[in-house]
Order: sequence, then C-alpha cells, then structure tokens
Amino acid sequence: MDIVEKINYLIKEKALTKREFMYQLQQLEPKLKTTGNIPSEQTIYGYLNGKRELKVELIPYIAEVLGVPEQALFNSDIEYASEYNIYLSKEIREILDLLAYAPKSVREEIHSLLLEIKKVSDKNIMSLKTHSKERRQTP
Repeated sequence: MDIVEKINYLIKEKALTKREFMYQLQQLEPKLKTTGNIPSEQTIYGYLNGKRELKVELIPYIAEVLGVPEQALFNSDIEYASEYNIYLSKEIREILDLLAYAPKSVREEIHSLLLEIKKVSDKNIMSLKTHSKERRQTP
C-alpha cells in the first residue's frame, strides 16, 4: 500500500471527510518549495485521488492533521483493508497506547486472559479441522 492509500485510510479512520482534511491541512499553511504557496483545494484533492504526486514537504503537515507520527505514513504496522480492520486496528492501537499506563498486575492479568482466549480459540479451530476432515473421509 502506498502513502496516499494510507493517508486516505487514516482520513477515513479519523472520521474526516476529504474536504475537512483539506481545510485542516490548509489551516497549517504548508508552503510548497516549488511555488512558495499553500496547495490549493484542487491540488490537495489531486494528491488524495492519486492524480498528482504528493510533495514530501507536506508529510509533516499531513501527519499533524491526522494525529500520527510521520513514520506511520511509511510503515506497515497498521492493517489497511476492510471496515473491520479499520475498527480493529484503531482499537488495538488505542489499547496498546493505554497499556503503558496500566500497572504491572493489570498487564499480567490481561496477558493471562488473552492466553486463555487464544487457547480456547486454537482448540475450537482444531476441532473444526478434525470435524471437517472426518466429513470428507466419510463415504
């Protein structure tokens, strides 16, 4: 996934419209090196729609509007696929950020609980696989 797709993903995740994003970006007054001007609405839409090449000098401003570190626009730590992943990845990132504030005993309890859930899930998956295999072998 390229950077423009990630930007559009994060715009959607932040429940912004492209117009709201464009307005917030322009409010930061990013100036293009080539012209010395703030990108126009049409230019920003061109970036977001992949019709224009995104200018690297806009990255810090885009990251600020989206409330993410600049590196988040370049790495693939976040899943970008479906509505489910949008919800899931945002929720998981929020939980991970909040874990830093949890006392050790709470983190240990969460860890233990998640291991139990995984164990039950793995057991259910194995049961389904066994059942499916048995059904295929029955004449």
